[in-house]
Amino acid sequence: MRCKSIYWIAFMLCFSAIGCDNTEDGSYVDPITIYEKVNGNWGLTNLKMVDEAAKANKIEPSEENLSIYFNYEDFKINFSVDEKNKPTSYQVTGNVPPLFAPKGYWELSSDFQPTNAEATKIYLYSDAQKTQKTDELRLISVPGKNEEMQFQLVRSSGGTPFVSYVFKLNAIN
Repeated sequence: MRCKSIYWIAFMLCFSAIGCDNTEDGSYVDPITIYEKVNGNWGLTNLKMVDEAAKANKIEPSEENLSIYFNYEDFKINFSVDEKNKPTSYQVTGNVPPLFAPKGYWELSSDFQPTNAEATKIYLYSDAQKTQKTDELRLISVPGKNEEMQFQLVRSSGGTPFVSYVFKLNAIN
C-alpha cells in the first residue's frame, strides 16, 4: 500500500511541475503585409513588351526587351506608405515615356498574399480618395529576401489583351 502512495505522490508532483510551466510567446505584433514589402524605391532592371496576340497564336517573336530603349534604364518608382503601412502615393521618375500615370495614389487588391491562384493587383488612382482609378498593375512577383519585384501592365481592347508590359525591379536602398 505504501508503494502505491509513493507512486501516486510522484505522479502528482510530475504533473504539477508541468502545469506550472508558462511559456512566454512574446507580445503581439501585426502580421507583415505586402504593403511593407512594396513600400520604397525601386529601379528598373528589365522591361519586356509582350505581344499577347502573337503569343496566343504562337507567332515569334512575341516579346521585345524595351529596357534599353527610350531611357527606360532611368525608370524608377517609389511606392509610399504612412506610419501604419497604409498606401499613400506613388511616383515614377526618370525621363521615360509613360506607360501609366507617372504619379498618383495606390492600393492593393489584398493586404496579404492570396492563397488561391489570383494575383494581387496594384490599383493606381489620380485622387487621394481613390475614386478615380487610372490603371491596374498585376503583381507577378512579391518582394522578399532578394528585394526583387515584378509587375505587369496589360492593355486590352474589348476585354481581349493585345499587349502587356512586364516590369522587373530591384529595391534601391
